[in-house]
Amino acid sequence: MGWDDAVINAGKLENLQNDPGASPSGAAEEFRGLVALPGLVLQSGRTLPGAVHAYARYGELNETRDNVVLLCHALTGSHHVAGTNVPGLPGAWWDALVGPHRALDTSRYCVFCFNILGSPYGSTSPVSPVPETGVPYGMHFPVITVRDMVEAQRIALEQLGVRRIAAVVGGSLGGMQALEWLLFHPDRVDRCAVVAAPWRLYPQAIAFNEVQRQAIMADPAWQGGAYPPGEGPRKGLSVARMLAMITYRSEQVFVDRWMRSVARGNPLEWEGQFQVESYLHHQGESLVRRFDANCYLYLSRAMDLHDAGEGRSPEFLRNALAGKHLLAVGIGSDLLFPNWQVEELSRIAADWGAHATYEEIESDHGHDAFLIDVDQVDEILRRFWRSSGL
Repeated sequence: MGWDDAVINAGKLENLQNDPGASPSGAAEEFRGLVALPGLVLQSGRTLPGAVHAYARYGELNETRDNVVLLCHALTGSHHVAGTNVPGLPGAWWDALVGPHRALDTSRYCVFCFNILGSPYGSTSPVSPVPETGVPYGMHFPVITVRDMVEAQRIALEQLGVRRIAAVVGGSLGGMQALEWLLFHPDRVDRCAVVAAPWRLYPQAIAFNEVQRQAIMADPAWQGGAYPPGEGPRKGLSVARMLAMITYRSEQVFVDRWMRSVARGNPLEWEGQFQVESYLHHQGESLVRRFDANCYLYLSRAMDLHDAGEGRSPEFLRNALAGKHLLAVGIGSDLLFPNWQVEELSRIAADWGAHATYEEIESDHGHDAFLIDVDQVDEILRRFWRSSGL
């Protein structure tokens, strides 16, 4: 019995292993499964009973089980990082980086990614049934934080026989998780790469998130979060995504792609539509087909609550960060988390004794550059591995 099978069977959960197969692009083979999270206590003090974590693994553990690289995904991503498309999951978001001899080299490292707590792609979330009633949690799901996501991942990795992590890497909300891993469990993590994420969320980002949440909750189909499974505030979630996409891209992208191009009709009439409007509607409709509105509310609130220094003394921060290797990667055109906020993270970490490095992705793609300009991410990560001794 393999170590994945042992944990799944111990948790009395179905083995969700797919038929592993190499991606046509040469990415690593993928294993997917579920892990039970017994008695998960949240930062709020509440306990989440019967929780489970969906995950993907690429590569194999070595004998000492210390070759793990943990990837953390962003707001509407999933644990499916590399390989061919999987029904029910969004497309692989870092396929070009994961595989033999790539920056995340699966011939050397065992790469894990967990579907974060609160996401609808297999881990416990607002769409999950309450153990006692079988009815989806909806808005009765407890508020969760980035620290809760990290703690759930820690428990799951222990269930899988992993106690040390060679590196944690993540972008956006995933970068917040990567930072929290280094702070929350410094005895388990050797190095951390935070991409396009700040030390704490600033008011403008919280404001963007709140407008998105209000768009969802103002939709009559939201019904206080008690909408039937598979239904819900489609218009509200679509509008929320439309606003989010404006923060994910730069003005230069909109100018270069469309400027004032017309998609259809005459803009002097209401049926007329500019190309940029058509793009935003398409993005909104695409998310509605694959994501849950209540999950969007909870995960965006978790981002609002992110503050790496909250409740932590100078002594705590010094003990956690001293001697650790931390890479902070900003994006020059990022509207959502401007590059100065990511550079600030690097300075704060250095002040507390970390070997902190700041690098920047040069791109007009805005916040999403970490998902688009992967050639630059590849080079930056390779430099970090060399400088940090990985």
